Amino acid sequence: MSCHECSSESYDKAEAWCRETVSAGHGMLFSTELFAAEMTRVSRELGVSVQTSCQPESHYSTNIRYAMVFLKYYDNTYRLQALNSLFRNAHVTHMKRTSHSVRNQTMRHVKSYLNGTSILKLAKKCNYPPAMMARFIVENVAVLPTRQHPSSTGINTNIKQEQLGGGKNNDAKSATNNTTKASAGTRKFITQSLRHPEKMLGCASTSILPEYLFSEKVSSNNTDTIPPSLNANDDLIPLSRLSLEVREAVDSDPIYGPRSDKERHNIGIEYELLLEYTLKNMGIPFETEEQLRKRGTAKTPDVLLSCPIGLKVRKKKPPHPIQQSPSRIPGNFEKEDEYEWKIICWIDSKALFGDVDTHTNSVLPQVETYVHRFGPGLVLYWFGHAPLSRLGDSHGDVVVVGGDLPDLFLMPTGEYRGQSGRQLF
Repeated sequence: MSCHECSSESYDKAEAWCRETVSAGHGMLFSTELFAAEMTRVSRELGVSVQTSCQPESHYSTNIRYAMVFLKYYDNTYRLQALNSLFRNAHVTHMKRTSHSVRNQTMRHVKSYLNGTSILKLAKKCNYPPAMMARFIVENVAVLPTRQHPSSTGINTNIKQEQLGGGKNNDAKSATNNTTKASAGTRKFITQSLRHPEKMLGCASTSILPEYLFSEKVSSNNTDTIPPSLNANDDLIPLSRLSLEVREAVDSDPIYGPRSDKERHNIGIEYELLLEYTLKNMGIPFETEEQLRKRGTAKTPDVLLSCPIGLKVRKKKPPHPIQQSPSRIPGNFEKEDEYEWKIICWIDSKALFGDVDTHTNSVLPQVETYVHRFGPGLVLYWFGHAPLSRLGDSHGDVVVVGGDLPDLFLMPTGEYRGQSGRQLF
């Protein structure tokens, strides 16, 4: 079994780099190209190296040379995925701590935009995700479905008269007015505006509040020429400054925005399907989350096993250096006292890296509800996880594994099942 548990030293170095890079507002946070290049470089230099071990399964025959070549390639790709996930987790934690201060100054940022500062520059200045800064601007400057005119809501009425002077407007109070709960239609409109700014915000006269149309004449020095857009009658219409800057901000954001949200959603579904396929191949019966919801079951894991099964996992203990020796090659037995049998009733798939903060504050509270309803279970972090000694296990009821499902399961009948689908021993 490949146990993708990050070593303590590797984890500490990678986590420290992520936090420092996020806090410093590195340029990679505002450029998808730079982000990809920097993540590739850092994953090679410091990476999130994993401890790969094998469970005692003597029945497997292994071509060692082929396996080592494959694992070398796999680890390079795996480390990049793991580091990407760890970096995003660190950024989400940073956002939770700092987003309130940015929101409290929303109106100040809107004034800066109206006076010619680009959305991307505002994001860099505040060390805030460009896509989320674009959302702030659209919320306050665009004509929303439920806000045909600012006088009807009391929002944004102080900016024009103070646009050049800065005024004494209370930013925190104005931000509170601006962040009142929006209707579902309004939220959908804003999301669509980020996905398709040219279509939703392209025409300045209809998409921007009348008192803010002057901002379209203010140059933000983003482009020398404004590309045209075709309307339904094939007439050339210049795209609004707002639509161009929203597009620039969304395309520059490597972590947030419609594209990133869709990618994470699709990756999550793909790994859930991979989990289901692997269990079917093993001949292990289960019900999916969709099937459970049809039965009216609330708070369901990704997979509820039809019967409890056993699996052999490495014991949770303080990390220590692993001595490399020939006895650790796949197919050989390791010391039995390094492992223990656990019973699980469900499996939850996580297409991310299980760092300490995410596991403790997000994943563990979620899966503990499954423990109360269905019994002990397993959390599978597809991109690996922090050292087990640092991850809570709900008093032993939550098993944490990384990279893939364990290779060996014990059925209630006493039969062993492996990923080859064969009954073992």
